[in-house]
Amino acid sequence: MNDTVVRVLDLVQGARLTPTQRRIAQCLVQHAPRAAYLSAAEVADLAGVSQPSVTRFALALGYPGYPALRRELRGAVDAAGVPDAGANAMQRAVQGEAEHLARLRDELTDPNPVQRAAKLLVASRPLPVLGLRAAAPLAAYFGYFAAKVHPDVRVLDAGGTGLLDRLDQARAAGGTALLAVVLPRYPRESLQAVREARAIGYAVVAVTDSPVSPVAEYADVTLPAAVGTQLVFDLHTGPMTMAMVLLQAMCDAAPEPVQRRLEEFEASAARRNVFTA
Repeated sequence: MNDTVVRVLDLVQGARLTPTQRRIAQCLVQHAPRAAYLSAAEVADLAGVSQPSVTRFALALGYPGYPALRRELRGAVDAAGVPDAGANAMQRAVQGEAEHLARLRDELTDPNPVQRAAKLLVASRPLPVLGLRAAAPLAAYFGYFAAKVHPDVRVLDAGGTGLLDRLDQARAAGGTALLAVVLPRYPRESLQAVREARAIGYAVVAVTDSPVSPVAEYADVTLPAAVGTQLVFDLHTGPMTMAMVLLQAMCDAAPEPVQRRLEEFEASAARRNVFTA
């Protein structure tokens, strides 16, 4: 995510948006900085909504109309400036990740969303963790460490008709919350699974790339962390950091059972000579 996208996100941060308005916001984010120079009709066409919806979106953000919002968007594009011409592509990508982490650090000044999410997840027995396609490695990484402190973690990293079966099974076994990792390009199957999870009674915590991600519409708690887009394939440094911060918050929410499980694991690992150090 570059500086322009970050500044555009700042304009919609905290706004209560309808699903249609989220689609417009996501369109502006995905097509920044080009979108800053489009008319309301062009934005509507790009987002697949009506022109009046774009006007209502601007009003929802507190602007008197779309032209005023467009001026702000252009200001955001201009303020973002140009990348350091002296850096090579690899350096710019790494610098972008450093900026994402700095932004995440600042957003964690308010720990309440993460703490709320942690309480939902730590109380769920079992705890399903959803991550398809690009999100599958992150779901597995979280699940590996979460299993050391939670008695029943179920990583759901394969799609197909069996995915919804496994959601049903975890719910029937007592699961009350789902952690959903949903990253661009937002697999349709992930969104369908989250919708189904809500329908059968799960609370949903979403780790995703932005507050206007499509999954945010269905989540009880959304934990955004920017994805790097300056290389051929996305960099997931931010979402991985957010996932591990969330796991730390889960440990803090239940310190006694967590400590007990960690001690049991260490004793078992020593007995089986699992590690060399």
